[in-house]
Amino acid sequence: MRSLVFLIALFCCLSATAQRPRDTIFSAKLNADRTFTGSLPLSYGQTKDKKYPLLLLLDGEYLFDVFDGNFAFGNYWDDLPEVIIVGIDQNKENQREADCMMNQEGLPEETGAAFFEFIGAELLPALEKQYRLSPFKIIAGHNITAGFMNLFLYKEDPLFSGYISMGAEFGEQMMERIPVMLKTAKKPIFYYHSSADGDLKHNLKGIQTLDGNIKTILNSNINYRYDEFKGASHYSLVAYSVPNAIYHIFSSYQPISKTEFDEKLVKLESGYVDYLVKKYETINKAYGAKMAIRITDFKAVEAAILKNKAYAEFEKLAALSRKAYPKSMLSAYHMGMFYEKTGDFKKALKAYQAGFSLDAIGDLTKDFIVEKVEEMKQGASAKKAAAAEPEPEPTPTETTEPAKEEQPATEKP
Repeated sequence: MRSLVFLIALFCCLSATAQRPRDTIFSAKLNADRTFTGSLPLSYGQTKDKKYPLLLLLDGEYLFDVFDGNFAFGNYWDDLPEVIIVGIDQNKENQREADCMMNQEGLPEETGAAFFEFIGAELLPALEKQYRLSPFKIIAGHNITAGFMNLFLYKEDPLFSGYISMGAEFGEQMMERIPVMLKTAKKPIFYYHSSADGDLKHNLKGIQTLDGNIKTILNSNINYRYDEFKGASHYSLVAYSVPNAIYHIFSSYQPISKTEFDEKLVKLESGYVDYLVKKYETINKAYGAKMAIRITDFKAVEAAILKNKAYAEFEKLAALSRKAYPKSMLSAYHMGMFYEKTGDFKKALKAYQAGFSLDAIGDLTKDFIVEKVEEMKQGASAKKAAAAEPEPEPTPTETTEPAKEEQPATEKP
């Protein structure tokens, strides 16, 4: 009998060509082999300390490609993080029904209970042991697997932080029990579910009931979205749902967009650097990641400072960029901007010159620094010349006649 250590073979042959090998492992809980499709991020072999979110797919044989493609596209534009994807095949005859068996109360029983224990007690621990997983884990399913995956919410400390439910078929009492668990959640939970106007009728009623119940919850830890797609079927709703779901779950991860800049950042009266710090604290807390601040987000804050003439914040921005990119010229540039905009061209010149010995970053190159140095030299010279030039004597605007000598008054004869 094969052991779970064979999970290693699931990923070890992955390459930068984005191959997706399939492998089987033996589960003692199920007393059977289960087949998986797996994918590691392209950067996985290039890093030693970076940890990645896990996306676990039920119905993996047909959900894998649609999720993998959307994540690849989003990551290319830095809108989505790299994730480790594992898809469980359930395409054997009656496999899905056996895996998702529940009793009348909507709790797992028999083969469903064994499958539930397999995921929580065998699969996830094995993946965590072999791979660098962050605490942030997502589970997704369609139809009966979408309903079944909600059972992981019933744990006091849920195993997953994100839930993607598409066209779900719920067991009895689940529409009431799920909101209760979400209401008491003590850590961030991202919950997405969807339906279509062409969905299965016996599913649609439960989905809409659950939506109404969740919307009554007041819990700041819950990040919730429901989509009902017009003109879609029970099957095509998956193609509509996946991008909406993953962009909802990773909305805080995305770089500062034009909309965020126009509607939030630039409208602040102050605290532009604090806004950037808080944004990345939220990313790290929500997704269990240690992510460096993007250069584009530094540029967005720089633009907000300039637009609002809050030049004093450049000094604080310089301290933050020095911490984020200590070997780059970014901090020297920000200090140069601080002195330049506050009128001290001499100190601005020294700050920009300090960037010569540091690494270029983004569009900040040594040629650009040369231009700034020349600007500061000219600015300093002009300021020095203006200070040395004597003030001109005032020029009278009118000619004045000499004062007439007063004559003593004489009496008339």
